[in-house]
Amino acid sequence: MDAIIMAGGFGSRLGMGEKPCVELLGKPLISYVIDTLRKTKSIDDIYVAVSPATPKTATFVEDEYDDNVQVIPTAGGNYVGDMVYAVKAACITEPLMILMADLPLLTSELLEKVIEEYRVCGKPAMSIFSPIAICKSLGIRPDTVFNWDGKLIVPSGINILDGGDVDNEQDYVSLVLDDIELALNINTVEDLQKCKQMLLERSSDSSGN
Repeated sequence: MDAIIMAGGFGSRLGMGEKPCVELLGKPLISYVIDTLRKTKSIDDIYVAVSPATPKTATFVEDEYDDNVQVIPTAGGNYVGDMVYAVKAACITEPLMILMADLPLLTSELLEKVIEEYRVCGKPAMSIFSPIAICKSLGIRPDTVFNWDGKLIVPSGINILDGGDVDNEQDYVSLVLDDIELALNINTVEDLQKCKQMLLERSSDSSGN
């Protein structure tokens, strides 16, 4: 399965320049997502969709990852239009993963879990959500909330869809996961600080301290 990272938004709410290039513990946000995708065995080719608002992101990815990650320039008109253009530009006609550039807590194990759920879901598309309770526990105020069978859920910024039918609205299944790695994306300075703390705790746990 190929993956496209949507990295065309400037991140005005964060107010720190191009959001994909904002550093977290000395590493640009987009690098966390790219590096996790590269460690995920089920992911093949990786693309980054940029826009006129994110020229530094395009330059960074090209310089840092050479031909291992391909940059796709989009018009930056709107998310859906840019996504459709990127899928067509990459000539992807199979299922692919679309994800945002501001999910630094993602792990390859979590992405493998999502892909496995997609393979057995029986639908051409899947959207990943977090329960609003998880967001509230992290002190996050989500912009978008959906009612799903009487439960309030928040989009995580990860979707899987059929690249061969990208021009059309696809029948999808909602996958609701409690993993905080999906709930915490970077929209504010406070979000950035929360991610920093969690990454430091993760590093401490893995080192056995």
